Amino acid sequence: MWRMGDRDPEPTSILSVRMRLRSREPRDEQEKRWSEPPSSTVDPVAPGSDDPEGRSGSVHYSPDTAWGDSSRPVVSPAVISSVGEEEPSDPAIPGSSDGDEASDRVTSGLIEASADPPAAAPEVVERASRAWAEVAAVTSDGEAGEYVPRPPPRILAVANQKGGVGKTTTAVNLGAGLAELGYRVLVVDLDPQGNATTGLGVDGRSFELSMYDVVMRDAKLEDAIEPTSIKNLFVAPATIDLAGAEIELVPTFSRELRLRRALESIAGDFEFVLIDCPPSLGLITVNGLAAADEVLVPIQCEYYALEGLGQLLRNVHLVQANLNDKLEVTTIVLTMYDGRTKLAEQVADEVRAHFGSKVCRNVIPRTVRISEAPSFGQPITTFDSSSRGAIAYRELAREVSGGPA
Repeated sequence: MWRMGDRDPEPTSILSVRMRLRSREPRDEQEKRWSEPPSSTVDPVAPGSDDPEGRSGSVHYSPDTAWGDSSRPVVSPAVISSVGEEEPSDPAIPGSSDGDEASDRVTSGLIEASADPPAAAPEVVERASRAWAEVAAVTSDGEAGEYVPRPPPRILAVANQKGGVGKTTTAVNLGAGLAELGYRVLVVDLDPQGNATTGLGVDGRSFELSMYDVVMRDAKLEDAIEPTSIKNLFVAPATIDLAGAEIELVPTFSRELRLRRALESIAGDFEFVLIDCPPSLGLITVNGLAAADEVLVPIQCEYYALEGLGQLLRNVHLVQANLNDKLEVTTIVLTMYDGRTKLAEQVADEVRAHFGSKVCRNVIPRTVRISEAPSFGQPITTFDSSSRGAIAYRELAREVSGGPA
């Protein structure tokens, strides 16, 4: 009968039990199992070879590849001779030094054989060139040189219809960096998700008026502005009600210019106004573009972030031609830059070569601290002032503004 005292003193697992059972097997049983035909091969088998089992040209695995030293592949003599090594007299046995050396020789031979990477697929190259051709059709060639900031007051629409590229993060943290330099900054939250509002520590239940009331009910913008915990930084909050404004604006007279008229009432009160646009190209985004003088485009250092850039620039051109002739793409910020990858470096080089001095010299790195800051209702400059993300956004604020106020 099983008793409590018969239990093993330490917790066991299936792996440890099977390993103990394997270690108790006689040596001759193990050698017998190794000599059995393998259960699978990597490459097709060619009959009539010198291999004792009638197989050649591949690396064969023993039936028990999940436990102990038998996970080492059994190398056929034909493979060893194919990479220029002398054929051994006996087949390699897993766990032996001969088998290890043979496996290493095969691995090195395969690496040398595949030293030249395959050429990129033609359709991928054509797709990338077509995307850049669309961008080139709506923007002027970039000029060599550094980014030259404009003097305040400035109204910048932070826009990119691609989601997840860092629009809200850039609007919040760039605004905080500008406020630290002594500028009065207003962040206008036009995104129905309200992430810029909560990211600056403003509770959605603590205010009476939002941007929905300003756009749809002609409420005064100064009555909707809320202060933040950072000196000189203010926010015009947004709620989920703003999602219905896309439909409600359709029959409204002069629907594209409602935000511009609202901003005219606070002209001169702020040196910088950052409009956080939603990730779309609807009427809310058009209102933000029509009210701004400049467009700040955050671009994630990945290929997908480049695909929709042509459509965004075409919309900017349409707004410039019909609603706001002063609108211009003046600032491009590279976000989520991962210096460990070649892709990020290549995307950054392509953007700089195409847009020239419009691209800011400072890039925003991909860090976890930047992602953690909104959950505490703080920008990265106050949440972790010494982190790489905080330093990057402070330097970006200096570059965009030209220096302290």
